[in-house]
Amino acid sequence: MRDIVLQTRQLTKRYKNFTAVEGADMTVYKGDIYGLIGRNGAGKTTMMKLVTGLTEASEGKVTLFGKTGAAAEREKRRIGCLIENPAFFGNMTAYQNLRYYCLLKGITDLGRIDDALELVQLSDARDKKFRKFSLGMKQRLGIAFAVLDDPDIVILDEPINGLDPIGISALRDTFRRLARERGITLIISSHILSELYAVANRFLFIEQGKVLKEVTKQELDLECSRCIVVRTDDTKKTATLLEGIGIKDYKVIDGGELRVYDEGARPEVIARTLVQNDVSLVGLYESGVSLEDYFKQLVGEVSR
Repeated sequence: MRDIVLQTRQLTKRYKNFTAVEGADMTVYKGDIYGLIGRNGAGKTTMMKLVTGLTEASEGKVTLFGKTGAAAEREKRRIGCLIENPAFFGNMTAYQNLRYYCLLKGITDLGRIDDALELVQLSDARDKKFRKFSLGMKQRLGIAFAVLDDPDIVILDEPINGLDPIGISALRDTFRRLARERGITLIISSHILSELYAVANRFLFIEQGKVLKEVTKQELDLECSRCIVVRTDDTKKTATLLEGIGIKDYKVIDGGELRVYDEGARPEVIARTLVQNDVSLVGLYESGVSLEDYFKQLVGEVSR
């Protein structure tokens, strides 16, 4: 059983007549690289601020490392975050900037600076002035800032925004190193599902402040995979008949629906088999979408 490090229940944030987040439930397990997906203005940043304590919830509960209330507040010191970029000084080097923040944070072990720079692959730029950094290097220095306190959870708001493909690839490597070498749980927001798909193992979709769905990568793959959707009035008998004609790769969905992933399956054979065996066929069609189309469908459902 995996340990839950962060859980929210009915988390809500209202600003006068505007609700930024409404009734949000999320569950993050130790070791997750958790992708928070939503369009700009969907509520991602507000969710992150609620979790880190940068803003106060109107309603709902946050459980952090199994603790709630005042005890959870104390546990927030175990979170490192990069929600609003820290103000780095252009004429100071990477090392000098991080040393400045160590002094502000009360961190006396300055050896953490070089550890953080090595972790984000900026050791060679240790003595380079910040104003000469590329955008990708600036983002990685921000992550080094977030890990100075040796946190158990790191929360990053749109860290890949504006990066070129090389910068995105380097940042993905950084995420994997944080998870693999430090055992850090990552929560990363983005409005681009395909970019987070390459690194995250679990996802939460949010739109207009409401959680649309929380899924694992495996579940997302199943949702997007090409398949034959079979809707009948008897899923148990349908499953038996499918296996009888050699179809093993299928999944039973609630509501009288089965999804057939067997590449050799043919819709006309399935239909004929079911009709010949007195199974009422409600619907049969081929399905499967790209990651972007899947996201658009979720957003379209809440818009309607």
